[in-house]
Amino acid sequence: MKFVIGLIIVVGLSLGAYQLHEYWGNFKEKPPATAPQAPPPVSGEQLPGLPNHLEGPLQTAEQNGAAAMKEFLTTHAKEIKDPRLAWIQLDYVILAGTSDPGEARLVFRKVQGRLTSGSPVYSRMKQLAKTYE
Repeated sequence: MKFVIGLIIVVGLSLGAYQLHEYWGNFKEKPPATAPQAPPPVSGEQLPGLPNHLEGPLQTAEQNGAAAMKEFLTTHAKEIKDPRLAWIQLDYVILAGTSDPGEARLVFRKVQGRLTSGSPVYSRMKQLAKTYE
């Protein structure tokens, strides 16, 4: 009889230790699952849509501020295609945001209405959304 009671105690302790080990194992760090990786960061120069002959005037306009960018966009917007047009317009939104916030919001809404979630400029637009909506 003592043998049976001793055996039950040993089996009970063994099962308890096993359950404790399993419970504790749930808290160990597990290797991260392969999370979907964010697309690599994009720069405006990599995007298609800007004719080569407009590279120089664009750089000049960027250096001269919001008024020059507005003039550039007014003059050449029809020649530039998305996604590069959206990128340039977001550059203008950032430049004009301090001097003319109303104009910046207007241009931002136009870009926001045009972009889809598949656009390479979409993540940049989302970053600016809290400021210009």
